[in-house]
Amino acid sequence: MPVLKPPSGNTNAPQQYKQPSRKGKKAWRKNVDVSEIQQGLEELNDQIIKGGVIAEKDSSDLFTIDVVGDVALKEQIAKQRTKKGLKADEIIAQRSAVPAVPIRKRAGDKTTDGILPVKRQRTDYVTHKELARIKRVADGQHESTVTVVDADYDIWAEPEKDPNAAAKDAPLVPVEKQNPKKPKTMELQPVSLSANGKPIPAVPKPKGGHSYNPAFTDYQQRLIEESEKAVEAERKRLEALEAERIKLEAAARSAAEAEAAEARADLSEWEEDSAWEGFESAGEEVSVKAKRPRRKTQAERNRIKRRKEEERKAKHEAAMKRKHAQAERIKQIALEVAEKERALALEKVEMSDASEEGDDTVLRRRQLGKFKLPEKDLELVLPDELQDSLRRLKPEGNLLKDRYRNILVRGKMESRRKIPFRRQAKTKITEKWTYKDFTLD
Repeated sequence: MPVLKPPSGNTNAPQQYKQPSRKGKKAWRKNVDVSEIQQGLEELNDQIIKGGVIAEKDSSDLFTIDVVGDVALKEQIAKQRTKKGLKADEIIAQRSAVPAVPIRKRAGDKTTDGILPVKRQRTDYVTHKELARIKRVADGQHESTVTVVDADYDIWAEPEKDPNAAAKDAPLVPVEKQNPKKPKTMELQPVSLSANGKPIPAVPKPKGGHSYNPAFTDYQQRLIEESEKAVEAERKRLEALEAERIKLEAAARSAAEAEAAEARADLSEWEEDSAWEGFESAGEEVSVKAKRPRRKTQAERNRIKRRKEEERKAKHEAAMKRKHAQAERIKQIALEVAEKERALALEKVEMSDASEEGDDTVLRRRQLGKFKLPEKDLELVLPDELQDSLRRLKPEGNLLKDRYRNILVRGKMESRRKIPFRRQAKTKITEKWTYKDFTLD
C-alpha cells in the first residue's frame, strides 16, 4: 500500500499584496490575498469540532453559576491573609515623601500678596541722638556720675520672715479640666424622612421593576409610574412658562398704557397753556407779602439735634428689643415644632407594622436644613433598551450618590453645599519709616 505523504512545497493560495489593478480576468482568479478568509474558516471548523459555533449558542450554554465555590481556594486565601496581610492594607500603609497637591488656588509668579519685604536696618551710620551725646561727653559733660555711699544694712544678715510667705509657698492645686458637654441631640435617635415614619434601611432591597431582567408585570407597572411622574413634571414646567409669559405681557401692556397716559397729560397741559396765554388782566395779580421765618439760633439747633438723636436711640433700642424677643420666640417655636414632629414620627412608628420598612420614594418633608434634598436618579431602562444577554448588559447607577442620599434620607446628616474655596480676610502689612527721620548738625 503506498504511503500517503503531505503535499510538498507551499500549499497556500497564490497571493500578491501589492496588486496594481484587478481589471483583467486573470487578476480575478489568482494573486488574491485570501489568508484572512482561510484563517476564519479554520477557526470556524475548530469551533464546530469542539462542540458548535460560540456565536450561535445561548448564554446558558456558555456560562454557569457557581453557588458553592472552591473550598480549597478559600482556605488558601485565609492562610495568605494571616501570613502576608491584605494588599489593600499594604497600599494604604505606603506614604509618599512628596506632599499632596493642594486644591486651593495658588497665585502666579507675577502676582504678589501685597506684603512689603522686610528691610534690614542700616548700622553704618550714627543717629542724631547718639551724635549729640558723644559731643557732650567730648566737652566734659557727663550725664551721670558714680557717688560712693556707705551701706546702711548688713548684706550677710538673715532676711526677716514674712508671715504671708507660708501661704505664698504653698503648693498650687491643679485646676481640674472640664470636659465640654455634649449637646442633648446626641442622645436622640435620628428621625427618618419617610412618609410613614419608619426607619429606612441602610441598604434598601430593590423591587422587581429595578431588575435587569424583570418580570413583565413589575416592569410595566414601574414604567407607567415613572411616565406619569415625567408627564406631571412637564405639565408643571409648561404652566410656569405660560404664567411667566402672561406676566410679561401684562407688564408690557401696563407700561404702554402708562406711556399713553403721560402723552395725553402732556398734550392737555400744552393745550391749556396755549389757550389761556395772554388773557389774564393786570388786576388779577395780587401781591401777597409773606412773613419771613425767623432764623434759629445755634442753641436751638443743638437742642433739636439732641432731641432727634435721643428719639433715634430710643427707636433703635425698642426695635432691638422687639428683634431679640422675636428671635427667642422663633427658637422656642422651632423647638416645639421639632418635638411635635418627633412625637408624631414615633407615634407612626409605634402604630405601624413592626415588619414594615420605610420607603424613600415618598418623603415626609422635601427639605431638611438650609439646602434642598438631592433628587433620586432615574434608573429605568426603556423597552427598546432591554437586553436578553448578560454580555450586552450596561450597568446603571452610582453607589456613592445612592449612599450619600440614603444618609440624608435616614436623618443622619443635613444636606450641604460644596464650598471649594473659603474666602479669607485680606490683610495688609506696612512698615513705618520713622527711623529714617534724623538730621545731622
